[in-house]
Amino acid sequence: MLRPIGTMPAEECRRIRGILFDIDDTFTHEGRIIPAAFAALWELQRCGLRLIPITGRPAGWCDHIARMWPVDGVVGENGAFYYHYDRHAGRLRQRYVLSPKEMASRRAALDAIWQEIQRRVPGAALASDQAFRLFDLAVDFREDVPALDDAQINEICRIFLAHRAVCKVSSIHVNGWFGDYDKLSTTRLMLEELFEADGEQAQRDYLFIGDSPNDEPMFAAFELTVGVANIERFLSGLKARPVYVTRDPGGYGFAEMAQVLLARRTATFAKASVSHTNRKENHHE
Repeated sequence: MLRPIGTMPAEECRRIRGILFDIDDTFTHEGRIIPAAFAALWELQRCGLRLIPITGRPAGWCDHIARMWPVDGVVGENGAFYYHYDRHAGRLRQRYVLSPKEMASRRAALDAIWQEIQRRVPGAALASDQAFRLFDLAVDFREDVPALDDAQINEICRIFLAHRAVCKVSSIHVNGWFGDYDKLSTTRLMLEELFEADGEQAQRDYLFIGDSPNDEPMFAAFELTVGVANIERFLSGLKARPVYVTRDPGGYGFAEMAQVLLARRTATFAKASVSHTNRKENHHE
């Protein structure tokens, strides 16, 4: 049974050093970034928390996100790379798990997979952001096409797996690639290389919030995890589930999580400040 986000204890809120978050249908709602969610990012940043989107979206999008959003970096294409905008140096730093040259050599295999999916799964389409991808093949099953059913989605996955590709199902796409990486492995790499947070420390100090099966490795790895309300439709198929759940879906749920976290951290800080002041006054008396 998932716990309501409102029951997260203040001591857990206080120990969080950063927030890792999925984008589609976690930070967004019905395909758009809502004001409440984006404002929450700024408030969380002002609170001193490290913010890192962990997404299946493409390199082209992640370049923009790393530069323009109030975040400390972004893991993209389900772990193919991370980007970090160094604001002191004024430049984007890119860290690829595989080299783009190595991936280019595998593009023909992904093209063959797509040809087979087209033949076997009518209604599937290339994701509209495929042109901005370096490493994976994203098959749209509900973002810009009429929603496919579970049997069709499973067939897309079967084709990827038959070609010995890795595949993950998000709330809108099936993403497939060749390579031994995922959201979790590259998140750990980024936290260690950029922020000197080893696996055990990161597991304890970072919260992850997501909404779909491709977030499952993150739900399994971190102690503090949250699902937005729309995760409910995937719960029966998840082996690793989030600890907490929001009342609201998508970006509204993200904002709800941020509100709880900020309120409890602020209240704890205020309580500590009052206690410190009282001790000083009693000492002077």
